[in-house]
Amino acid sequence: MTRIQPNTEAFEREIFVSESGFREYDARWLYPEQINLRGFQALGSAIGQIVHEKKIRPDVVVGHDYRSYSAAVKHAVIVGLMNAGCRVHDIGLALSPVSYFAQFELDCPAVAMVTASHNENGWTGIKMGIERPLTFGPDEMGLLKEIVREGRYESRPGGSCRYVADMKDRYVADLAKDGPMKRKLRVVAACGNGTAGVYAPEVLERIGCEVIPMDCDLDYNFPKYNPNPEDMAMLHALRDRVLETGADIGFAFDGDGDRCGVVDNTGQEIFADKIGVLIARYASEVTGRKQFVVDVKSTGLYQTDPDLLRLGAKTDYWKTGHSYIKRRVHDLDALAGFEKSGHFFFNAPIGRGYDDGLLSAVTICRMMDANGNKTLADLRESLPKTWSSPTMSPKCADESKYEVVDRLVALFAEKKNAGEKILGKSIAEIVTVNGVKVVLENGTWGLIRASSNKPGLVVVVESSISEDDMRAMFQELDSVLSTLPEVGEYDQKL
Repeated sequence: MTRIQPNTEAFEREIFVSESGFREYDARWLYPEQINLRGFQALGSAIGQIVHEKKIRPDVVVGHDYRSYSAAVKHAVIVGLMNAGCRVHDIGLALSPVSYFAQFELDCPAVAMVTASHNENGWTGIKMGIERPLTFGPDEMGLLKEIVREGRYESRPGGSCRYVADMKDRYVADLAKDGPMKRKLRVVAACGNGTAGVYAPEVLERIGCEVIPMDCDLDYNFPKYNPNPEDMAMLHALRDRVLETGADIGFAFDGDGDRCGVVDNTGQEIFADKIGVLIARYASEVTGRKQFVVDVKSTGLYQTDPDLLRLGAKTDYWKTGHSYIKRRVHDLDALAGFEKSGHFFFNAPIGRGYDDGLLSAVTICRMMDANGNKTLADLRESLPKTWSSPTMSPKCADESKYEVVDRLVALFAEKKNAGEKILGKSIAEIVTVNGVKVVLENGTWGLIRASSNKPGLVVVVESSISEDDMRAMFQELDSVLSTLPEVGEYDQKL
């Protein structure tokens, strides 16, 4: 996988795949700087090789998001899959959850969804799986990289491709199958000119919402902001539109529609982990099921909220990442899983176990319908008060980010063992299930972990004491990070 320059004969003829694109549970590359179409063809053949080695029936759903090059990338992947003897079911322009839905709808064990999700223009990649509703984790990604590196894939007969033209209609009908709500909600649907723009308004209208579309026209240049519900630029634009229109709620969907951000009727953004607490209350009451999973970036309220305690809810804190949480929800047979980034996972009777931003929005609307005339701000204010930061990401190269985190784990463990205090408080716990989470004796905590899909770290802090305490905790972590030459500027900062 030698570096090959674009706009050369070699770039057209040889296979080029940068190994840095094989991440923990997704594959992400800058195109064409880090991969060429022959490389994507090799990836398709490697996915097909895994399908056959694992003795999986070789039926694969393939779709693509809306970027200028996504269709070309998808077609290269399809050629590779067909070369490997796979039967490809091409659902065309789609969201990631539409491709997951199609696995069930078309009875296909495997999926290869071409998407860079919320990454900036120029990125592309694949979300893939061979055991619905699960997607690849580190072991499978390591095997995929090995097969591509070694060229260890075989040509097999039986490959085919068919185009499935009506998957959008079938998906929308499935989300709206419970019919319209009694309550007429006024909803802003912000899509950042990403693929969700051709799905979200129709879904919300079908369940009875009055929809105010916001940046729903497809434009792969993303002219206003990246379609990323953790990006404060997107959330602030959504806030302004909610206040301007008097909407009951605002939803922000990411580029491939598997995440959902929320703004309430007062313009206050509610991070997904806290929306998850509200959904957990509602879903426990409605279904009687009590087990939940959240990622380590999420609020501590899942363990302290009086309503969840009264309902007997149990919550497992697990590794950040859609593949990790999805598998944990599956393994524990949890009702739902929530990630602070906006991935929500619902098992029966709500969903099928995969992350779906539009199903999340529908579920929140149903929750509002069940709460009579209460506003979303009313529900938010019913939560015990905590102060949480947005997810912040200082730059750190893929080649060094995990080693940096290992050093930080050792550093904070040494501080705890030495009895050092932070903000005048003892370190109560060091959680290392995913990065390093430093928990103080008063419950204030800060997390640093390696980003799984970008060259950077992830920093999150929370306090149940005050906003000043939360900011002070961030300053403590930032003062450590600022001493590390491998760590660069933040995408956003307190």
